[in-house]
Amino acid sequence: METAFTELVGVRHPIVQTGMGWVAGPRLVSAAANAGALGILASATMTTEQLRAAIREVKSRTDVPFGVNLRADAGDAAERARLIVEEGVRVASFALAPSKELIARLKDAGVVVIPSIGARRHAEKVAAWGADAVIVQGGEGGGHTGDVATTVLLPQVVDAVGIPVIAAGGFHDGRGLVAALSYGAAGIAMGTRFLLTSDSTVPDAVKAEYLKATVKDVTVTTAVDGLPHRMLRSELVASLERAGRARALAKAVRHAAGFRKLSGLSWPQMVRDGLAMKHGKDLSWSQVLLAANTPMLLKASMVEGRTDLGVMASGQVAGVIEDLPSCAELVARVMAEAHTVLDRLHDLHPPHPPHSLGTLPPPG
Repeated sequence: METAFTELVGVRHPIVQTGMGWVAGPRLVSAAANAGALGILASATMTTEQLRAAIREVKSRTDVPFGVNLRADAGDAAERARLIVEEGVRVASFALAPSKELIARLKDAGVVVIPSIGARRHAEKVAAWGADAVIVQGGEGGGHTGDVATTVLLPQVVDAVGIPVIAAGGFHDGRGLVAALSYGAAGIAMGTRFLLTSDSTVPDAVKAEYLKATVKDVTVTTAVDGLPHRMLRSELVASLERAGRARALAKAVRHAAGFRKLSGLSWPQMVRDGLAMKHGKDLSWSQVLLAANTPMLLKASMVEGRTDLGVMASGQVAGVIEDLPSCAELVARVMAEAHTVLDRLHDLHPPHPPHSLGTLPPPG
């Protein structure tokens, strides 16, 4: 199935596996890429040395295009961008809008730039700056999310920009792909659905929590880092919501120290990142500090399997997912179902256009 997106990045199918922190590592990314989707490596939780090693591991597992997700507000964003150019990565995706200068630098090096956005005005901005495509995530999506449903946000963005739009938030099957295409999208992006595959390195006990969740077990909370964050409802989430701001900030300080050690960032670099985050999202310093909760609490569950100590970011689709296929099986299933739906819709079309009112035969 060829679309403007598949032609742009050189993949077989109009499907993206999103760059989920602690989840989208070399094994999942290469499996998604070999299945014909665009796999995206999550880099925010890696040092630059770890990122280079991860890119090379993906390249050892596949010879098809893949991408790397970067934090546009990170103090070392330019260094990481230079790294992916040096390593010949096809796509750079961003969770926040990259600067006009960074977009130009990447494009000049032949890298396809695809920011993720959650509002029409953000899509218009990055399109004007030269972005090659955008991923638009509606409120159904997991992790940090907005409150506008995909079915409302997606057509707004499609109508506003002249670049390929990839729809995210609420997608898990071929019917969703066809629906997105009908809105004018050039493909779909899925996070939770790829997390719940046999190629995902997320511990089995954590996957089991996702599989048993209903739609009502997926909630949005600001208790983790002060921003709307969609995740599985759990006792830990409830306790965070019950905790006062002072206790939450004390935990955040400890988590900031832990993240500094993991990421290899110095305190001055973390302060610079905090300033960028504060300015970019208009956050208070307490919210910036609370943001340190996210990578550490996600690591506890997604890497260490401690569902009692970690949070589990999740799209609402977790409530309708019931199995753990391989990436190859998942992508093949999605595409087969999409073609079946398209064939069915084609069969519903009459062979000739219906009569206009002016040519209908008279009654009787």
